[in-house]
Amino acid sequence: MGIDAYLTLAVVVSVVALLAATRLAPDMVLGGGLMVLLLGGVVGAEDALAGFANEGMITIGLLFVVAAGVVETGGVSLLADRLFGRTTSTVRATGRLMWPTALLSAFVNNTPVVAMLIPAVNEWAKKHRIPASKLMIPLSYAAILGGICTLVGTSTNLLVNGMLIRVYETQQAAGGTPDVPRGLGMFDIAWVGVPCAIVGIALIIAGSHWLLPNRQAALASVADPRQYTIEMVIEPGSPLAGQSIEQAGLRHLRGLYLAEIYRDEMVLPAVGPEEVLRADDHLVFVGIVDSVVDLQKMRGLKPATNQVFKLDSPRSRRCLVEAVASASCPVVGKTIREGRFRSIYNAVVIAVARHGERVRGKIGDIVLRAGDSLLLEAHPSFITVHRNSRQFYLVSQVENSKPPRHERRWTALTIIAGMVVVVTLSGYWGTLKFQLGGAALDLGRITMLKGAMLAAALMVLTRCVHVDEARRSIDWQVLLAIAAALGIGRALERSGAADQIAVEIIRSVQSDPWLALAALYLTTLLVTEVVSHAASAALMFPFALSTAQHLQADVHPFVICVMIAASAGFATPISYQTNLMVYGPGGYRFTDYLRVGIPLDLTVAAAAVTLIPQMWPFYP
Repeated sequence: MGIDAYLTLAVVVSVVALLAATRLAPDMVLGGGLMVLLLGGVVGAEDALAGFANEGMITIGLLFVVAAGVVETGGVSLLADRLFGRTTSTVRATGRLMWPTALLSAFVNNTPVVAMLIPAVNEWAKKHRIPASKLMIPLSYAAILGGICTLVGTSTNLLVNGMLIRVYETQQAAGGTPDVPRGLGMFDIAWVGVPCAIVGIALIIAGSHWLLPNRQAALASVADPRQYTIEMVIEPGSPLAGQSIEQAGLRHLRGLYLAEIYRDEMVLPAVGPEEVLRADDHLVFVGIVDSVVDLQKMRGLKPATNQVFKLDSPRSRRCLVEAVASASCPVVGKTIREGRFRSIYNAVVIAVARHGERVRGKIGDIVLRAGDSLLLEAHPSFITVHRNSRQFYLVSQVENSKPPRHERRWTALTIIAGMVVVVTLSGYWGTLKFQLGGAALDLGRITMLKGAMLAAALMVLTRCVHVDEARRSIDWQVLLAIAAALGIGRALERSGAADQIAVEIIRSVQSDPWLALAALYLTTLLVTEVVSHAASAALMFPFALSTAQHLQADVHPFVICVMIAASAGFATPISYQTNLMVYGPGGYRFTDYLRVGIPLDLTVAAAAVTLIPQMWPFYP
């Protein structure tokens, strides 16, 4: 190996070590590694920046916008409840999450599945008081395991199959009899992929208590002195009407409790979980601001004060604002209704907190005091206007507090379902052509990029998500990390480091087909963990062919081996884009992936290497 190869390996080792031993952000570490390779001349500017123009990275960026449309319309809560149901056990929650996700990923590319489910799982975890760190890695791993069950489950399978078809066509064009199959069928890989997925999911569910980190959000561990009292009413026709408090999911709200119910001029204090809710019930909750935000997003509940429907701006453009009233506030010393708070400020008080004590009475009848914390529903311009006002000690916007557009939730879910169906079926149809008058319109094959682009545009055009929200929804840290990882992968290819190592490992055991298969799997897996699944598949496919030819064995077991090993990388966040996508939402560290991923890597590897020769003998 030359100096470039040694420098590349040194950078890769340093990057992995920094990610494992420190809490530095992945995008910073990977970006720094890529900078060293660029300055060292291992890769040119074009190769180093190729990841930033990569179709997969741009697709993920668009999928963030698509997911934002589902979140902003409240469709995410509906999706989570329908897919995962209700549970209070972490082990059961892991199972309820992984099996549907794997099944969905078997027929839909796993990247959009994870992008779609991240907000749903986050919402579901909050609702059932389960740490997100217990569910985000299982979400990614379930999508990966489901993806290895069919040809269309992951882009890696399609990539390897495409290379196999090209080899067949090349050999056929040369006039000889091809010694490779003309591609694989839809479910050929399922004979090995399904058992591997079952074994892998069972391992994670069984070991979820020990293998997965338990990182409670700050909300769960830090007491907030601002205990807001908020009154909500159950709308007529609400899905909550007719359900018990337990069934409605109002029993175990994080940082929030149901204090009492006003019903037909009666007060029901200390209500039990079996109490059945009715339309027009007024529910009084006490809790911290983040929990009040979650309450606002529940379909069928609305603030009891009708003042929110009298503001000038539409609800979809408003947000929640925290403001601490000062002695100069003209409403202090009066009830909120008498002080005409809405008329003065074009904002509505929906909750009040007072020095950690519960403020009793209906919102309009509360007499405000200096120092009261008010939770307001207002247009964001309220913050700009009153930030430096003497009438308030403090004014700040509550993050992610815009009321959901529930009336558009089915629009958002239809768009994302349409994207999935069109992209999946396009894999079977091939190119899409339309006749417009005398002209023919050829859209080509609807790839994941095109599907995500259309879905993101429709989310904006149908007002499921506003343009500003769409921009804010993109997680640039994830995209930068993916782009930098692709650049480092290109350096491993260009320098010859990965190629040389793979050749030496496989050459040492080529005399025995079982050992050769195991070496090919482990080498492909190693490359996947430090480069990426697509680069690993492209790099190792020629070795699969040459190994089969050297042993005069059937090519099927070696091609299937590369397919599974290139996808089934679990031990690092950079091995697969879905692992990086859940890194932030789960609050993970690099070592979390090692702790869960290494046992899973070895389990899936043992299952695959054992089963592949049984399904496809070396010498049929």
